[in-house]
Amino acid sequence: MLICPVCRNKLIKNERAYICEKNHSFDMAKEGYVNLLTGKHKAGELIGDNRDMARARRTFLEKGYYDFLADELSKYISQDDKLLDISCGEGYYTDYMRRKTGADVSGFDISKEMIRLAAKKYKDVNFFVANIAKIPVKSESIDVAVQICAPFSEKEFARILKKEGILLSVVPGKRHLWGLKELLYENPYENNEDNTEYESLKKIDSITINTKVTLSGQEEIMSLFAMTPYYYKTSEKDRQKLENTDSLTTELEFVIRKFIISE
Repeated sequence: MLICPVCRNKLIKNERAYICEKNHSFDMAKEGYVNLLTGKHKAGELIGDNRDMARARRTFLEKGYYDFLADELSKYISQDDKLLDISCGEGYYTDYMRRKTGADVSGFDISKEMIRLAAKKYKDVNFFVANIAKIPVKSESIDVAVQICAPFSEKEFARILKKEGILLSVVPGKRHLWGLKELLYENPYENNEDNTEYESLKKIDSITINTKVTLSGQEEIMSLFAMTPYYYKTSEKDRQKLENTDSLTTELEFVIRKFIISE
């Protein structure tokens, strides 16, 4: 399934590396993943989420609060599918869907730290580091692609899907994390749901799922905060509101959009 990010030829895996017919070679890390970024990023420049963000995300997701989303996505996946989790983060959803469906599952992210953490724990998933703008995956090789609250790359998503394949794209619902935003901000706002139309991909379905949860203790609250965009945008003054809070009730809401290849 993987192709060389340099020449786009098929990659062959041996015990220690992935190599293409033009002898471009990509070593496997000790955790079992391969880094398919090229250029300056390959040399180790920090991109994507860092170690603290990766661990905060895992700490929160392992509490099970977002399992209702993973369960809903799994309804669209069968055991015979080849599944790609796009911008998979530290791999929680990726492995959850593998266990739930028995599908052949791979996941990638631009953050080396996220993938390192994923590959270290989830040994039955094929993980790799890559850029969403140029996914090193063979054209028309994926049955189901999943993209959860990540950048959208229409051309690449359409390219990697099989003719009968589907893309499951998840965006935050209008009231997602409303309780958190009410606590942080004087004038919270609802999220704008993405209704963009695409030439290469046709939306055939859209469903909204939601629940309400109560988080207990600083670890859960700050872990949730650290995996949101608000972590980067919130002032120190507003951040202190969370540090003085031991219990938080908030809505969780997602919109799952189902796309197919446009005719």
